[in-house]
Amino acid sequence: MTGQPRIGIALGAGSARGWAHIGVLQALAEAGIVPELVCGTSIGALVGAVYADDRLPELEQWVRELTWRRVMGYFDFSFGSGLLKGGKLFDHLRGELLAKQIEQLQRPFAAVATDLANGREVWLREGPVADAVRASIALSGLFTPWPRGDRLLVDGALVNPVPVSLARAMEADLVIAVDLSSQQVGRYARTSRDKPAKRPGMLEVVTTSLNIMSERITRSRLAGEPADAIIQARLGAMGLLEFHRGTEAIAEGRSAAALAIPQIRQLIEDWN
Repeated sequence: MTGQPRIGIALGAGSARGWAHIGVLQALAEAGIVPELVCGTSIGALVGAVYADDRLPELEQWVRELTWRRVMGYFDFSFGSGLLKGGKLFDHLRGELLAKQIEQLQRPFAAVATDLANGREVWLREGPVADAVRASIALSGLFTPWPRGDRLLVDGALVNPVPVSLARAMEADLVIAVDLSSQQVGRYARTSRDKPAKRPGMLEVVTTSLNIMSERITRSRLAGEPADAIIQARLGAMGLLEFHRGTEAIAEGRSAAALAIPQIRQLIEDWN
């Protein structure tokens, strides 16, 4: 083959740990590796949509300025089908970074969601960007489901946490996967025979259970649908809702990408 391969990047789920995607994309760009298409699940869909519109610096600035108080201000609590409605957060993002239609973005983009009625994987490749991201990020039990036509959509991590298959369907020649699920299991293991680890609260139990499920599904999907290169950001100490720790996550994303860049360059050379 001659010329350059069409590189796609699949950005995985991980809630607050997803800010690492910003660092990954920055490090790749600085190395001259610029994905032509992007797809994402959950927080990966949010970062991916912004990247697809060439507005990553604006998202980075907003993320770095987040404090715990500001994060809590965006969360509108609910006693319905999820703890959080997500209205305040997405009203802000819709007006600032997610105002376009998917078809208007600078690069091909798609998000993954799950149909709550039958558990089927749903690929969102057209329509309002904000709606696609909101559906993909509807973490079960935390964010309320998102209506789309006659369906209710929830977090795509339930079926495809790192959407390599979607990147292939979008005709990527080489697929880079960004996996945020490593180091999640074992966080509450006993620290010694006589001293158990600190007991988690209810919300931590829910989020850790989702972590375990996501990690197991990720391993299974990547085994059956392998990426050409995998970038694994190690953020096991970061909670799912610790969105105020963006600077830390971005730095880890950069470090993880730096480790994978030599392999990716070799893949491009071999493809040529």
